[in-house]
Amino acid sequence: MALPSVWSVMRVAIPFLSVVGLMSVRLVGAGQDSGSVIPAESRPCVDCHAFEFMQRALQDLKKTAYNLDTR
Repeated sequence: MALPSVWSVMRVAIPFLSVVGLMSVRLVGAGQDSGSVIPAESRPCVDCHAFEFMQRALQDLKKTAYNLDTR
C-alpha cells in the first residue's frame, strides 16, 4: 500500500486545523460577556430559583382549584 503524498495530506490537514482554530477562538469569545457579570454573592442560588418556581406553581394550582370549586 502506497503512502499518501505530502500534498494530499496537506490538503486535508490545513482546512482541518483552520476549522479547529476558528472553533477554539469562537468558544473563547463566547465565554466573555461584556459588562453583564453579576457577583455570585448577589445572585440567587439554584435552589432559591427552584423554590420560587414551586411557590408560584402551587399558587397557580390553588387558584385553579378555587376557580373549579366556585363553578
